Amino acid sequence: MAETSVRIDGNTLRLPGGVAVRFIRTLRLPETGTHPLPPGLGEFPVRRVADYGDRVPEAWRARGGVMLPVYLREAMWLSFAGTSEPAALQVGVGKVCAVSGRPWSDRLARGPQNYVVLPRQPWLDGINSGTGTVRQFVAVPLGLGATVEGQVTGEEVWGGVQLQSFALNDRELARWREEERERAERQRSMQPPGAYGAPMPMAAPPAPGSVPAPAAGAAPAGPPRAAAAMGLGVGGAMRQEVYQDDRPLTDWSEQPAGRVFVHLVTPPEWRRITGEVAPPSPVDRAAYTRAGLPWFDYYDEDAQDVAPTGTLRSVKPVGDWLGDDHEPWQPPTPGQTHQLKDAPGKPVADGDW
Repeated sequence: MAETSVRIDGNTLRLPGGVAVRFIRTLRLPETGTHPLPPGLGEFPVRRVADYGDRVPEAWRARGGVMLPVYLREAMWLSFAGTSEPAALQVGVGKVCAVSGRPWSDRLARGPQNYVVLPRQPWLDGINSGTGTVRQFVAVPLGLGATVEGQVTGEEVWGGVQLQSFALNDRELARWREEERERAERQRSMQPPGAYGAPMPMAAPPAPGSVPAPAAGAAPAGPPRAAAAMGLGVGGAMRQEVYQDDRPLTDWSEQPAGRVFVHLVTPPEWRRITGEVAPPSPVDRAAYTRAGLPWFDYYDEDAQDVAPTGTLRSVKPVGDWLGDDHEPWQPPTPGQTHQLKDAPGKPVADGDW
């Protein structure tokens, strides 16, 4: 029987249809220039809103989903490593599509494309705002107008991140599975004696362990209150393509397989709600570069980039709203930039959003 629920596996969100999404902490880029892909600095811990229903605002309970802690101006990227079958994934920031800049929709669309294609798209670091580039996801509070939602719609109502997955339709999914079965058989027939297993999908850059969950009853008591709501604005630009779907739209199911609302929580609120201490603020950029740790470039010559829309191209970085970033910047040396390529758990409750 096909899985129909969203679940948390460790800190991975698993949506129906085999979609895997992890939220990765990273270095914030300068808001000028175009940069290589920043490294992963560990996973954001993810928890179900339903497990803390007596400590979260009523609006969060109504929307359901999950939550994660994020610092002001902290940057993140979304990893899709581990996605097992073809899927179309919509990514919303405050219910604005991060690919097309259009309002959130329950349907897939082209002209412009409003989704990323998995597992072809290995990750998404920001909004599709330039030709072959994206602008980094950066956390900011609601109410300043600095979020993508605020700049595109003129109001800040939703915040957070929204995910919605679509599987292939039954005919195309059966065809894909048969092709995968035949491909696996061919691979097995070509393996030398004693060989076993196929290469694992490429994982995201190494990340330190996540913060363990507290023991039962460890969370402090306290009535729910209006939490400091957070959304995503944009930071610096980096070289990353959002791949154009090479399938006809009719290959995909008309109805979504699953969806989830991801609430962004300030570290103080995270501790009040969950009893856990949020991961420490990321290491500063100059120290990371001085240590000789890697940055990344990813290019796929067989793929075509989705052209940016004027809506997302005109979104201003958070520095225009919050002031200049005074943290010193030290660019990576050429040798630090690495060229890449040429589950279980209780169901996550969905709600009204």
